[in-house]
Amino acid sequence: MIGRFDKYLFSQLMMLFGFFALVLVLVYWVNRAVILFDQLIANGQSAFVFFEFSALSLPNVIRIVLPIAAFAGSVYVTNRLTSESELVVVQATGFSPWRLARPVIMFGLVVAVLASILAHILVPSSLRQLALRSDEIAQNMTARLLSEGQFLHPSDDVTFYIREISPRGELLNVFLSDQRIDDQQVTYTAREALLIRGETAPNLIMFDGMAQIYDRTSSLLSVTRFDDLAFDLSGLVEISGAGRIRPQELSTSALLAANPATQALTGASRNALVSEAHERFGNALNSLVAPLIGFAALLLGGFSRFGIWRQIIGAIAALIFVQMLTRVGQDIVQSNADAWIAAYIGPFFGACLAVLLLMLASRPAMFSRRRSRGGSE
Repeated sequence: MIGRFDKYLFSQLMMLFGFFALVLVLVYWVNRAVILFDQLIANGQSAFVFFEFSALSLPNVIRIVLPIAAFAGSVYVTNRLTSESELVVVQATGFSPWRLARPVIMFGLVVAVLASILAHILVPSSLRQLALRSDEIAQNMTARLLSEGQFLHPSDDVTFYIREISPRGELLNVFLSDQRIDDQQVTYTAREALLIRGETAPNLIMFDGMAQIYDRTSSLLSVTRFDDLAFDLSGLVEISGAGRIRPQELSTSALLAANPATQALTGASRNALVSEAHERFGNALNSLVAPLIGFAALLLGGFSRFGIWRQIIGAIAALIFVQMLTRVGQDIVQSNADAWIAAYIGPFFGACLAVLLLMLASRPAMFSRRRSRGGSE
């Protein structure tokens, strides 16, 4: 049965974890919301679409902040219990650092499970849905070009006009003015045109028309007549490639398999797919390791009237080093999928460091002897 102190410490950790997670998610979400607002509202999308995109981006934001929030909650709770001498009293009753770490390990397991659910289920699903909605909006942007009898401005330097759209989708009497090139204006007029889908953007195919190129530097006008002409709308309307998805949108099992069909679907190599899969496992393990490092580091040195700020700084430095090792290991896997074990260098080092810190904390006499030697000298 979980002891009363275990329940107390576990509840404190969960409460502070929730607080720090909420704060960090809000900070990340505000930064993301500003970008989404500029992209969506400026393109004429409704507030509902803005909130929909914000909600779909939240699972990935939460996944990023979970280890940081778990570490911050663990450090804050341990620091408060130490400053109020609660840990000192509990240790005086016979609780060893290993015994004190039990609720912290349980807390880390809960956070790791949450991170795993996000990384393996919620984040891929939300990113896939976000990509589908982005494609729909891009196609809606293409449809905005198909408004007859209106002068449209897909960008500041482009003007587009269609007199009539036939029942078969033919664009009749088309006018297109392109001033994106410095000191040059190109005006296209065509009796008929078609808008067809391309790999990265739609193409406007014009028939029986004329292109007038006016050079502002020399004040010369050249006229070219054509039977058919293709105008690439890249930069005006972008759409994603048909069927192309990102590795982050795939399930973990598909990433681990990394078969040729998946590689063709994503355009990513086997190394990149396998690295993405093991990155999900490694980040979840870091959610377990991070609070343990924060707790074990703050147990060193015992109670001090001057606080334990040195232990806090050391814990932060240790966590940063663990994250750096994790990133290095993931880069190794991206170069060689057979070296997938390297993706767990960071979590393994963090776990070993937490065990070492707990071992040192269980031998407080070692620190007292060092202090006494320093004082005698």
